[in-house]
Amino acid sequence: MTRRSASFASVLCAVIFAVPAAHAAPSVYPTGTTIYDPAKAWSGYTIFVLPESGAVLIDMNGNAVRMWDQFSGVGGGPVRMLPGGHVMGAIGSLQPHQEQVAVVQYDWNNDLVWRFDRAEQVKTREGEAIWAARQHHDWQRPDFPAGYYSPEFTPRVDAGRTLILAHKNVVNEAVSRVALEDDWLYEVSWDGEMLWEWHANEHVDELGFSAAARATIREHAAFNEARGSADWLHINSATLLGPNRWYDAGDIRFHPDNVMISSRQASFIAIVPRDGAVIWRLGPDYGETEEMRAIGQIIGQHQPHLIPKGLPGAGNLLVFDNGGMSGYGFTNPMAPEGRDGVRRHFSRVLEIDPVKIEKVWEYSMSGQESYRFFSHYVSAAQRLPNGNTLITEGADGRLFEVTTDGNIVWEYVSPYFGTTATGTNRVYRAYRLPYEWVPQLARPVESAVVPPDVREFRVPPR
Repeated sequence: MTRRSASFASVLCAVIFAVPAAHAAPSVYPTGTTIYDPAKAWSGYTIFVLPESGAVLIDMNGNAVRMWDQFSGVGGGPVRMLPGGHVMGAIGSLQPHQEQVAVVQYDWNNDLVWRFDRAEQVKTREGEAIWAARQHHDWQRPDFPAGYYSPEFTPRVDAGRTLILAHKNVVNEAVSRVALEDDWLYEVSWDGEMLWEWHANEHVDELGFSAAARATIREHAAFNEARGSADWLHINSATLLGPNRWYDAGDIRFHPDNVMISSRQASFIAIVPRDGAVIWRLGPDYGETEEMRAIGQIIGQHQPHLIPKGLPGAGNLLVFDNGGMSGYGFTNPMAPEGRDGVRRHFSRVLEIDPVKIEKVWEYSMSGQESYRFFSHYVSAAQRLPNGNTLITEGADGRLFEVTTDGNIVWEYVSPYFGTTATGTNRVYRAYRLPYEWVPQLARPVESAVVPPDVREFRVPPR
């Protein structure tokens, strides 16, 4: 059940014909849908956010069937589709912070259904005082476990609570000598009432840091002059656990209302209960236990979550393990201050039993070719109803669907590069949803896409 069992032909198609630009560095390569096997893929629409121009909904053949320009800008994280053609995400960039003004929901006609922006008053770059959600990277509704489709859940569009991951500027000398751009979890009602909140800096003793790591955070947390603070943890995911088999069996650590968080900077994954201390943790030092050593050091990861009920592997933890660099307290010649001292130049997608702390499945490239699957930031993974996994290799705007044995049955490379010379086609996180959730559109005609033999593929001369 690993990527290493993939056939040579599928590897050839995946890493040569549609090779990401940032890795093998070609200046010309195909975009749009480059591989599609309708018989083996779980077909539906896919939604993702573009760096500059908003969110886009595509069909399996890569056709853009709807775009929403109100979701442009950076910092807001995912845009998700809800049943009936509703769309939800964050709007209003609050640069230089990587955060947004409001979390909103629109219906298919672009009429505003819900908005929250009353978390805290902040000042814009122009000095105007406004109310803002200060949301960044993630949000979730409790009736939408992991924020993606499962046949067991139908999220409501007219009521419910919303969990929001946000920023809060604090000074805590027990953590760092500089001001912190802290990570703030809160939950609001449909009417905008604050129901619960949690501040990361208040739980630093529960996050598994060594004495060396604490010293690095205290003295060398990366201070951002423009923001006037240090984004010390950079939590990039906050996911309600949702109903799961572990809690059904009596393990209270996995209460459906508990929240799984992910720190890219410190490389830990943890579960935050509604009251009390952090109740479960992986990392930040994966040499801490025999079980974690068997998994290997996770670095700069994104979107760890429990696979929702109703999907293959339900209850297991699924995470995009980016690689790149991260960590505190690991001092070496490349990290003399002890920051970003753990490094790896390839990515993995891991499925982990969170009780046994045991790897169940992995998608990666091995050996000297490992660099060919690598996104050092953004990215995600979604388990599909047929057992396949949709992977967002986000730095290069590449989305692809793999079977359990690692064969690629759908691949898409974003053609949206922005309007500037330095534009990027990165994709933060993509989601597959059933056609039936968008009844306003006729079901598209699906056409197989078979890539050409790359040994014969040429750009014709002018």
